[in-house]
Amino acid sequence: MVTLRAMGERAILAEVADLSSVLSLHAALAADPPPGIDELVPAARTVLVAFDPSRLSAPAVRAWIRAAGSATAPAAAPGPLVEIPARYDGADLTDTAQLLGLTVAQLVARHAAAEWTVAFTGFAPGFAYLVSPDWRFDVPRLAAPRTRVPAGAVGVAGEFTGAYPRETPGGWRLLATTDVRLFDPDAARPVLLPPRARVRFVPSRALAAAASPPPVSRVASGAREERVDAVPPASLRILAPGASATIQDLGRPHRAALGVARSGALDRGALRVANRLVGNAESAAGVEVVLGGLRVRAERDTWVAVTGALADLRIDGVPVPAYAPVRLAAGAELDIGVARAGVRLYLGARGGVLSSRVLGSAASDSLAGLGRAPLAAGDVLSLGRPAGAVPVVDAFPWTVPPARVDVPVGEGPRADWFAPSAWSTLTRASWTVSSRADRVGIRLDGPVLDRLRHHELPSEAMRPGAIQVPPHGRPVVLLADGPVTGGYPVIGVVPDAALDALAQARPGDLVRFRGR
Repeated sequence: MVTLRAMGERAILAEVADLSSVLSLHAALAADPPPGIDELVPAARTVLVAFDPSRLSAPAVRAWIRAAGSATAPAAAPGPLVEIPARYDGADLTDTAQLLGLTVAQLVARHAAAEWTVAFTGFAPGFAYLVSPDWRFDVPRLAAPRTRVPAGAVGVAGEFTGAYPRETPGGWRLLATTDVRLFDPDAARPVLLPPRARVRFVPSRALAAAASPPPVSRVASGAREERVDAVPPASLRILAPGASATIQDLGRPHRAALGVARSGALDRGALRVANRLVGNAESAAGVEVVLGGLRVRAERDTWVAVTGALADLRIDGVPVPAYAPVRLAAGAELDIGVARAGVRLYLGARGGVLSSRVLGSAASDSLAGLGRAPLAAGDVLSLGRPAGAVPVVDAFPWTVPPARVDVPVGEGPRADWFAPSAWSTLTRASWTVSSRADRVGIRLDGPVLDRLRHHELPSEAMRPGAIQVPPHGRPVVLLADGPVTGGYPVIGVVPDAALDALAQARPGDLVRFRGR
């Protein structure tokens, strides 16, 4: 039996009884997807089906999923065995042993003796959810997730174990540490643990060099790394990056099944406009600047445009307008002041910023570590060839980002996990953007959303706009760098078109959700 739950206006969550049913449903769906299906993301008990509503209606998608649910796929052959050396020194080792009624030695022995299998990937590139018939425990996540889990940490949650490929937030209980690199976007074999691989954790330091990844091809997964072959003369030099400045384009959509988030500009509308104003394709890469403070110098003549948040702009000390193309002569300096409203500004430069492309995009993903590192003083940005002429613009209509953001919201796939009062609380309260707001998500302060169900939710696919509610009861709106799977229930989903407004909400601003 398949239960269908809406995940916003562009995706449906198909829920089945167990993991084996997930694998069967996913295989049946993947065998013959109709035009308009963008993505299939399996998880512990669900398959997320993302679609383009301009090409395929939600009722048609639901009918297709139900029909596929009756199909049976043959069992896949087991994958190769990968041994992962592990030091059982995790921060939660002792507490987890006590929680399970074991000694530390018994817990280590049980974890190391099990043969694990990669059921699916998610959360971050290279993060594999491992299951084993030898592991009989259901381990609750931490009540409050850590803001930083170190790379190589090996944890457990629910029926799963897994290792973090890089430093990220996380709520799993940490048992061990490994030095093996789990994901390398520049390598010919980027993923150490592909689906169906068998895994054993070996409590030894001596095997650190012995674990070798099974062959995985980017071509097989549809992924490809692109490099810039010809670099034109340098155009912009970073004199000061401000609080944070990163290269962003429109991101990596439709890669969630690989554990790769969409990423890209958080305010996509602002980046598109900046590109159009200087004659670029809307998808060209630009610079996303957090709270202003960026200073650049032109190494050759070019045109630039700045959009997004409200800040004073000057070229060699002379004020220039936002949302307009301005000529930046060789040697001239552009200074973006501190943002006075909104958070993110976008610098579009004629020809677009050239940067190495990973999985089809130059976007910098803060959670996954993909793309170029944040810009630093002294960095030089090369520009490509423009797509068209610089338009003649006398004035471009735009509005200052408000200190109160009203966004629509629809019920999420797990709204029934909450008390009836929780939905009215969500849609009537004024939520305050906390200081813990970044490209991964916006954490909101306000009243507690009461839950009816308090047991663990098996990990399932997430999307930008999903409103997760951790055990502390306050909502977190996932953004473009958010995890592609998660274990906190989603009470509501903000439509894709409304996410640009949330991207400009700064700490202390108010957010109101309007029920649809």
